Amino acid sequence: MSLNRRDFLKSSAAVAAASAVGIAIPQEAQAKAKEAESDWRWDKAACRFCGTGCGIMLATKEGRIVAVKGDPAAPVNRGLNCIKGYFNAKIMYGADRLKTPLLRMNDKGEFDKHGKFKPVSWQRAFDEMEKHAKKALKESGPEGVAVFASGQYTVMEGYAAQKMMKGGFRSNAIDPNARHCMASAVVGFYQTFGVDEPSGCYDDIEITDTIVTWGSNMAEMHPILWSRVTDRKLSNPDRVKVVNIQTYTHRTCDLGDFNIIFSPSTDLAIWNYIAHEIVYNHPEAIDWDFVKENIVFTAGPVNIGYGMRRAGEKSLKEGKYTAKEMETISKEMSKKVSAKEAPALAPYGYKEGDTMKNTPGTLKHWKISFEEYKKSLEPFTLDYVAKIAKGDPNESIDSFKKKLKMLADLYIEKDRKVVSFWTMGMNQHTRGTWVNTLSYNVHFLLNKQALPGNGAFSLTGQPSACGTAREVGTFCHRLPADMMVKNPKHRAHAEKVWGLPAGTLNPVGNQHIMKIHRDIEDGVVKFAWVNVCNPYQDSASAKHWIKAAREMDNFIVTSDGYPGISAMVSDLVLPSAMIYEKWGAYGNAERRTQHWRQQVLPVGEAMSDTWQWMEFSKRFTVKDLWGEYTLRNGKKLPNVIEDAKKMGYKEDTTMFEILYANKGKEYKIDTSKFPQKGFDNSECLGDSRNVKGGDGKVFKGYGFMVHEYLFEEYASFGRGHGHDLAPFEVYHKVRGLKWPVVDGKETQWRFNVKYDPYAAKAVKKSGSKSTHAFYGPLAKNILQGTLTGPDKKLGKFALPNKAKIFARPYMDPPEMPDENYDTWLCTGRVLEHWHSGTMTMRVPELFRAVPEALCYMNPKDAKAKGVKRGELVWVESRRGKVKARVETRGRNRPPQGLVFVPWFDEKVFINKVCLDATCPMSKQTDFKKCAVKITKA
Repeated sequence: MSLNRRDFLKSSAAVAAASAVGIAIPQEAQAKAKEAESDWRWDKAACRFCGTGCGIMLATKEGRIVAVKGDPAAPVNRGLNCIKGYFNAKIMYGADRLKTPLLRMNDKGEFDKHGKFKPVSWQRAFDEMEKHAKKALKESGPEGVAVFASGQYTVMEGYAAQKMMKGGFRSNAIDPNARHCMASAVVGFYQTFGVDEPSGCYDDIEITDTIVTWGSNMAEMHPILWSRVTDRKLSNPDRVKVVNIQTYTHRTCDLGDFNIIFSPSTDLAIWNYIAHEIVYNHPEAIDWDFVKENIVFTAGPVNIGYGMRRAGEKSLKEGKYTAKEMETISKEMSKKVSAKEAPALAPYGYKEGDTMKNTPGTLKHWKISFEEYKKSLEPFTLDYVAKIAKGDPNESIDSFKKKLKMLADLYIEKDRKVVSFWTMGMNQHTRGTWVNTLSYNVHFLLNKQALPGNGAFSLTGQPSACGTAREVGTFCHRLPADMMVKNPKHRAHAEKVWGLPAGTLNPVGNQHIMKIHRDIEDGVVKFAWVNVCNPYQDSASAKHWIKAAREMDNFIVTSDGYPGISAMVSDLVLPSAMIYEKWGAYGNAERRTQHWRQQVLPVGEAMSDTWQWMEFSKRFTVKDLWGEYTLRNGKKLPNVIEDAKKMGYKEDTTMFEILYANKGKEYKIDTSKFPQKGFDNSECLGDSRNVKGGDGKVFKGYGFMVHEYLFEEYASFGRGHGHDLAPFEVYHKVRGLKWPVVDGKETQWRFNVKYDPYAAKAVKKSGSKSTHAFYGPLAKNILQGTLTGPDKKLGKFALPNKAKIFARPYMDPPEMPDENYDTWLCTGRVLEHWHSGTMTMRVPELFRAVPEALCYMNPKDAKAKGVKRGELVWVESRRGKVKARVETRGRNRPPQGLVFVPWFDEKVFINKVCLDATCPMSKQTDFKKCAVKITKA
C-alpha cells in the first residue's frame, strides 16, 4: 500500500516517540519509518526553549527541517521532549516571519519616528543605525548607547555583542533579559560561594531521597526534569518524598507528599524557621566539623529599599508618575516597619512603627559570630512563622504548622538526602538575593550541599541564561568567566585578549535592564538595540517604557524573527536568523555547554545577530569611538587614540578589524573536514540567497571560521580559572559537557574535593584535610561586626576556600493588598508557551491548546465578585489594567486572595499591571507579587 508524505512523517514520529519510552515497535511501522527517513539528514542540536538543556535530533530535507525528536543519546532528556520541544522546527515557519529590514518612513522615504514601516536594504538599515548611534554618543556619551540583550543569545552572539559594546562603544549599557530571571540567583552564588553557578547537577535527582520545590512549577516550566523527579518518586514511593512550597496550587503539586501554600514573600520566614529549628531545637544536627572548616557567618544592612525609582530622578520630578504610583514608589526612600515584619527585624534594632530610611541596595556584608546568627533566628518560631506565612485562608493554622514541622524534619533527618529546587518564585523577589542565600544556610548547617543527592539548586529559566548571559558576561557589570568591569585587573586582562589599548574599558557597570528603560524615559539613552528578547512586553510597568520609546527623542532597533510588541514599538526592525539557521552554542542550568551546526538557510534576507553585530562594527573607527568621555558620575574615560596608534591601528581602523577580523583570520574554513563538512555557514561563506550586506554588495562571507574563533577566544578567559571549557570541535562530537572540563573530564559536583579538581587543588595547597573548598574569589576579605553593623576597629577577615551563611530577616514587599487593591497578583508561564509567546503563539498546535492568557481565580473569590468562569474581568493595579477571562478550574488553583495571570499573551498585556520593583541587590524584577483589584468587565 502506498503512503503519502504525511503518513510517512507520522510513521517516523510514532517510531521515534515509542522508542524514547521503550515501547516495542512493530516491524511494519519500523519499515515505514525507515522508508520515510531514507533521504533525511539527521543531526543533533539543543532545544530552543528553557534552561533544562534538552538534546534534540533534527531531520532536514531539501533545505527545510521536516522532523524533530528527542535525542536518545542526550543525558539530560534521554530521548524525551516536552510539548514545546517537539515544535522546535515549526517556530521558524510562521506566516508573518520577518524577512527584510523595516524602517519607519514618511512618504518621501525619509526616516520618520511617526511614519509607517517600509522595507529597506541592510545597507540603509545600517546607515540609520550608524547615524543615530553616533548622535547618541555625541549627546550622552557611552551611557547613551544601550542593548537589551538576552539569555537566548547563542554564546557566539552574546560574545560578539559584548565585544562591540564594551570594547568598541565603551558602553556597559548592555544587560540581558536574564536580569529578569536569574540575577538574584547569581548574586546569591557570588555572596555565598564567591563564584557563580550551581555546585550540583541533574544527577542529584536520581540519587536524592527528597525533592523540595520552592516557588517553582517544574511540571510545566522544566517538564523533562519533572519527569525525572516523577520517575525517582515512583521508583521508591515510601522513601522518596516530594514537597512543594508555593503561593498557589499547580501541576507540580499533584506529585507532592504534601504542599505548603504560603503568603507571598514569606518564603524568607520559612527558610529561617527551618534554620531556627536546627539551631534551637536540633543543635546535634549541625555538622560542626564541616561548618568550622568551611563556613563563616555574615550579615548585611536591611534598609536597602526595593530597587524602584528614587527621589530626584528626572522622570519623577517631571511628574510622569501618578499619585497612585507614588504611593508605592515612596517606600523606596523610607517606610514604616509593620507589625508583621517587626519581630523579624527586632534583632537588627527596629520595632513596629519605626521609620526605616532606605539606602539603595548594597552588596556589602561583614562577618559575625555564630551567636549573632543564632540571635537573628530567634524570632522565627513555629508560631510566628505560621501566623505570617499561611497563604490559604481556608487552611487551619494547626494544619499549616504540622506541614512546616514535617518540612523541617525532612531536612534535619540525618541520613536523608535533600535537593531544594527553585526558579522564579525565589528569584523574582524584592529580597531575591536574601532568599537565595537562606537556602544555602540550611544545607550548609546540615552538610547537605555540594554532595551527590544533596544541595540547593537554582533552575535556570532560559536556554543560555547561564551559558551566555552569565558565563559570557553580557550583564552590564560583568566580563567573561566571572570577571567584573569594576576590577582593574579584569579589565586589563580583557583589553589584552581583545587587543585594546589600556584604559579603553569602562569601569562603571550600573545600567541594568530596568535602568536602561528608566534612562530612556529620562532622556539619557538615545539609541537602544533589542536582541533576541522582547523587553517592551516582558518588563513591568510596561506602559512607561513604551511611551518613552515612542514619544521621546531616541532611536529603537529590534532584531527578531517575528513582529512582537518590541518590534512594533521600534523605529527599525531587523530580520534575524532563528536558532537552526545558524551555528550556535548554549549553556544550561547544570553548567552543560552544547553546540549545534547550521541546519538550513535563513528565510528571506534574515541574518544572524552575530553577523548583524559584525557588520555594524564596520561603521565605527578608532577616531569615532576612542576619544575622551565624561560619565554621569564625573568619571572620565581617557582618550586612547594615540595608544591605539602605538599598537599599529590607525584612526580609520574599524572596530570590525580590531574586534573580530584580526584574530579571527587565524581560524580557517575547511569544508572538507568535521565539523564543517556538509553544513551551511552563512556568516563565514555567504550562501545561495545572495543577501546584500551592509555595504550594498552581495555578502560572500567573512572567510574565516567565525563561530570557532568567537567561542575559543571566549573560552580562553576561563581555562585554568575554574571555568574550563573543552575545544570547539569536541562539543560537536558529544552531547554537551559540564564545566569545568579538566583533562577532558566534566565536573558533576563543584567544590567537592572528590569530584572537582579545582577543589582538590585548593585543599592540597592549603594543607587542610577538608572535604570541600569553596574557592570562589569574590568578597573573600570582609569586615567584622554584629547584626547591626560592621566594626572597623576589628579589621578585616580573610575567607580562603570558605562559603558564607547569612543572617537575613523576613521583610514585607513594598506593595501588599489593602482596602483599595485587595488581591495578590502573580504572573508566570504555562507549559505550552515560551515567554512572550512570540514564537509559540505562531505554532498552530500550541496556539489551539492555549489560545489566550486566563485569569486563574479561586471559585469563592469569583463568586464574591459576581463573576463566573469564562467571563471577562478587569485586573487593575496602580499602574494600569488589562482585561482577561476568568478560569476557576484546571491547572492553576489559587487560594482566596490571589490571582495568577500568565504573560505570554500580548492581548492580555499583564506587565502593564505589574510593579517594577526589584531586588535592590540583584536588580531582578519581582513579577510574583503586587496588589490588584478585580472587577467585572
